[in-house]
Amino acid sequence: MNTIAHIILLAIIFDFILNGIADYLNLKMLRNDLPQPFQGVYDPDRYRKSQQYLKVNTRFGWITGTFNVIVILLFWFGKGFPLVDDWVRSLNYGPVITGLSYMGILVFVKSLLTLPFSIYSTFVIEERFGFNQTTWSTFVLDLVKGVLLAVLIGTPLLAGILLFFEYAGANAWWYCWIAVTLYMLGVQFIAPTWIMPLFNKFSPLEEGELKSSILSYAGSINFPIENVYVMDGSRRSSKSNAFFTGFGKHRRIVLFDTLIKQHTAGELLSVLAHEMGHYKKKHIRQSIILGIIQMGIMLFLLSLFISYQGLFDAFYMPQKSVYAGLIFFGMLYSPLGFFIGIFMQMLSRKNETEADRFSVETTQDPHSMVEALKKLSINNLSNLLPHPLYVFLNYSHPPVLQRIQAIQG
Repeated sequence: MNTIAHIILLAIIFDFILNGIADYLNLKMLRNDLPQPFQGVYDPDRYRKSQQYLKVNTRFGWITGTFNVIVILLFWFGKGFPLVDDWVRSLNYGPVITGLSYMGILVFVKSLLTLPFSIYSTFVIEERFGFNQTTWSTFVLDLVKGVLLAVLIGTPLLAGILLFFEYAGANAWWYCWIAVTLYMLGVQFIAPTWIMPLFNKFSPLEEGELKSSILSYAGSINFPIENVYVMDGSRRSSKSNAFFTGFGKHRRIVLFDTLIKQHTAGELLSVLAHEMGHYKKKHIRQSIILGIIQMGIMLFLLSLFISYQGLFDAFYMPQKSVYAGLIFFGMLYSPLGFFIGIFMQMLSRKNETEADRFSVETTQDPHSMVEALKKLSINNLSNLLPHPLYVFLNYSHPPVLQRIQAIQG
């Protein structure tokens, strides 16, 4: 094993142990007594159910995480990478087709191995706690649609990256950066009207007090919007949410149908004001710009390592190739990606706090926002007392008690 192999191996082990410690500490935070803001509104039996939900998911996460690490290490040190490479090279296709075949085989095998865990999570764990509404036909159809989308949309992009790094020389990372940026922006435009409706039904919110109050509020903050959409989230889960997506005329504010059933008009307006706050505070633009910058850094570093023999030696690959270099660099990049991810989570939590503040200040209704957060936590069996390390590593939103305290302050 060379230095690069040691770096990647240590990164895998460090990530596994660190997340295991965070999970353990998170479970140790569980308490029988309800936090004060939830006393009188959270049924004690359901609160105990939320704690059991956390325990079951954490233990299941340990199993899946251990399985994934074992599979990666067995495949790596069992010289699976050169074995697959020898086979695809024997087909005597060009470098792009060979690369797509190589990466396609690895993705297919990984997806096949993780499929039983996805099935168990959906049809056993989520079913046990009353969330799952997905039928087998919907599950299979979603799987097929996802694969077809990946092939139709992802394959041309991947082929372009392989082509650039194969033939464009030192300028390849620039060309790839431009191509990936255009791809990311394009997806933002087509996702709301072309991709998302493949999986869910989006219906305009029916006329009434709720729609009138939303459109009136949007006008008061100079937020141009023609309609609010309701998504049939209940088709797959009883959990609820709301989100904002897209740009320009393709922009959409979306409410889950489950959210509408569980909340009052004031609470729903507070939730939507939070989503609009992300737009008004330019959080979405910020996220896209940072994503583009991060992609540029990653592609530049990739250009430095993609032909480095030591990277291929770490995985027992006698022959260098662009497609294998992409995979191996992705594993080498993981330590830097870890720290970038930590930064992005911290920024996201800050933005969520700003969006909460925007909602409260513009609606002048902190009570509805607090009640909405309480109901969301109760209905989704959220963990009310996560450990700070677990929050630091995994949370894109501040813990609900912290959000409530900030709003009431």
